[in-house]
Amino acid sequence: MKKELIKYLSKFATEHRVKLFDEIINCRTNYITVVLEDIFQSQNASAVLRSCDCFGLQDVHIIENRNEYKVNPEVALGSYKWLNLKKYSNSENNTLETISSLKNKGYRIVATTPHLDDVNLEDFDLNKGKFALFFGTELTGLSETVLNNADEFLKIPMFGFTESFNISVSAAIILHHLTHKLRNSNINWQLTDDAKDDLKIQWLKQSINKSDAIEKEFIKNNKTT
Repeated sequence: MKKELIKYLSKFATEHRVKLFDEIINCRTNYITVVLEDIFQSQNASAVLRSCDCFGLQDVHIIENRNEYKVNPEVALGSYKWLNLKKYSNSENNTLETISSLKNKGYRIVATTPHLDDVNLEDFDLNKGKFALFFGTELTGLSETVLNNADEFLKIPMFGFTESFNISVSAAIILHHLTHKLRNSNINWQLTDDAKDDLKIQWLKQSINKSDAIEKEFIKNNKTT
């Protein structure tokens, strides 16, 4: 049914747009996912989304403990429309809920912060399984909850007086290095065929005027055949 729906919806989009969707979906991955904990500066939050889209990540998890996550359209440039954003804001401990959810899905929890047991970016092992990169708030970094529940710790080597990069810069550096390394590995990093179909339907629907009505018409016609 999904394939038929994709074919039907594609009639209402340009050939160029459909081809572009196929090309980008084949480059998408959820082997790496990003988690943003309590980011309060909208320009940083939006810059990270933009980097995730540019480097082919599909899923971004957003923890709202004290700070509401806001997108700056001038910085994000529409990137958030093509990503799957999962917000955690209704629990007593949104951070712990996020960690638990990701671990249940088989993700390694990787804290991007200097630590006694940290690993340099160049030495990070991609082959141990998919992983979630946690980035913390601009002033205090990641919470103790993340640090106490992380499976691994990752740092960017630095050689100056400043102790850390801006969060959006850190995310861009890490994602550039790890996605390049991932795409040149033997790891099966692409989305499953079923996930690709779901994503193409999602993108087609948000690109077509009155897509809900068009989809209802498709379902109606297929029920009667």
